[in-house]
Order: sequence, then structure tokens, then C-alpha cells
Amino acid sequence: MTSGGRVLPVLIERAVAADAGEILTVQRAAYVSEAQLYGDPYIPPLVESLEQVRKVIESAVVLKALDAGRVVGSVRGQVAGTTCLVGRLVVAPDRQGQGLGTALLTALHEAVPEAEAFDLFTGHLSDANLKLYRRLGYRETHRERMDDHLTLIHLRRQS
Repeated sequence: MTSGGRVLPVLIERAVAADAGEILTVQRAAYVSEAQLYGDPYIPPLVESLEQVRKVIESAVVLKALDAGRVVGSVRGQVAGTTCLVGRLVVAPDRQGQGLGTALLTALHEAVPEAEAFDLFTGHLSDANLKLYRRLGYRETHRERMDDHLTLIHLRRQS
């Protein structure tokens, strides 16, 4: 939603099981460009089932960004010991580049105050993702070659 060229704030809150379908729809829309970038239409975010998303919502910290009742983004955080494993940061394609990814990650950091570190990964060709993560204090820890077309870059942010 815009007003005079500026983006109006969205509401970020904890997702509930009933949000699974809408979150999955946004996730699939957001990951199409990643699938094209890596030439793989079967990346996990695109083949995850509704039931899998529902189970994650029930067992992890899943935040959603709402704009006038529409889910326009989400992020997951799974606490393991003193580390929060961040996953599936997604923003609807028509809302990308408006600060929602930053807002969602910042909200996740605040929602899991007990975490001493936040870990995540992204593909080596995902420049916008890497730029965002580095801007928010994430630093590369290692790389993991998955195949000829994909190397995962693992990053960590200390609390």
C-alpha cells in the first residue's frame, strides 16, 4: 500500500495454522525467481506441502506481514539450543524492494530474544538476499557446494 510514493507500514504478527495456505502461496510466488535463477523448478520451497507449512507454524516461530489483511510476507525461526535457524524469508513479488524483508527479519530477531545467534543460508547467485543479510549484520561462515549449479552460502548474525 502506498501513499504519495511512500510505503505505508504493514502489521507483523505471529502466524497461526489457518495462515498456512496464504503463506504457502506467497512462498511459491516469491521463490519462482530463485528457481529460474538456479534452473531448478523443484527447490524445497516450491514443493513444500500445505501440511508441512502448517506443521512448521505449529512448531516454530513463524511471522507474517499483513497489508490490509493480505499476507505479503513471512519468515520462520526454529530455535535449536541458543541458535535460531532462519528460513523461508519471503515477500510477495509485488511488494519486494519495499523493506518488508528487513522488517520481517528484524521482527524475528526481536521475537526470539533468547537466541545468541541467528543462522541462515542462501544460494550463491542470490545477490539481493546476500546484500540484505549482510546489511542486517549477518556474516558468512562457510560455503556448501550442492551441485554444479548451486553453492549455499551460510551466514550468522550474533545477537
